[in-house]
Amino acid sequence: LLTNQIEIVRNCTGDTVPNTRDLVKLRSSSYNPTMSPLRGSTLGVIGAGVMAEAIIAGVLERKLVAAGDVVASHPRADRRHALGEKYGIHVTADNAEAARRGDVVVLGIKPQVMPGVLTELRSSLAPEKLVISIIAGATTETLRKGLDHGALVRVMPNTPAQIGAGVNIWYATPEATEAHREQARALLGALGHELQVDDERFVAMATAVSGTGPTYVFLVMEALIDSAVHLGFPRHLAHDLVLETLKGSVAFAERTQKHPAQLRDMVTSPGGTSAAALHELERGRLRTVLADAVWAAYRRTMSLSESLSAGREPEPMPPRSDS
Repeated sequence: LLTNQIEIVRNCTGDTVPNTRDLVKLRSSSYNPTMSPLRGSTLGVIGAGVMAEAIIAGVLERKLVAAGDVVASHPRADRRHALGEKYGIHVTADNAEAARRGDVVVLGIKPQVMPGVLTELRSSLAPEKLVISIIAGATTETLRKGLDHGALVRVMPNTPAQIGAGVNIWYATPEATEAHREQARALLGALGHELQVDDERFVAMATAVSGTGPTYVFLVMEALIDSAVHLGFPRHLAHDLVLETLKGSVAFAERTQKHPAQLRDMVTSPGGTSAAALHELERGRLRTVLADAVWAAYRRTMSLSESLSAGREPEPMPPRSDS
């Protein structure tokens, strides 16, 4: 059922470790709809926001489930109407109804409303149901306590999932059966690449890397476009130059499989334009700033996790205090 499967076995230092059970499995899934693990299942979506809508669109486009087998809940009537009209799915304002009707239940709610919603759902989840959470910062232990349910999958998707080009890292609890895991692979494969990990900590870490990663890329993209305009390019031409450069660079890295440092060295001639540009980037501490950004995102993820675990609303981010 799966194509392009890559298994990467590494320890925390990046060294290859044989015979380890801590596997990170990367798949770009291509499912035959007639053989899909989701075939004949119903899908309940709790809180049909942007990312949850991407899941609905993905599974319907791949014909993994029928539109009549999807029910989505949302508090706003206009949003429910829009989803029903666009996809032909069932919609409801009742979260518990969506949970009852779904064999696979996706939690797409905001962290701020999670405690109340989990309480709503507690009596609606039979033990054989699979619950997939895309709630930022919500650990499986917090979900287990709030739902009184064991078969759980925690996922960190990212924005490109909206066009089927995302990367989705996920962890399944021991109570999730192999059939549950196959259902999760099928659903998440509809959003792009999916990576299963055996350590939930990697999902939290990925929030700061792949989950927040598009933010870093878009900021770099914006800065390069603005710099090109400053040089004198029309904005539309600057936009196309930067996007095609980024796309080509990523494709080149994928094709060659070389380390980024090797690729950078390939285009850096002694005393040339790249060398001059890199000198300014290093002088501006680009690496350190990016590392600080990743750590800030990770700390925020852990702060959300702590608040949700304690049953509190997530606290606002405190201002940075530089020593």
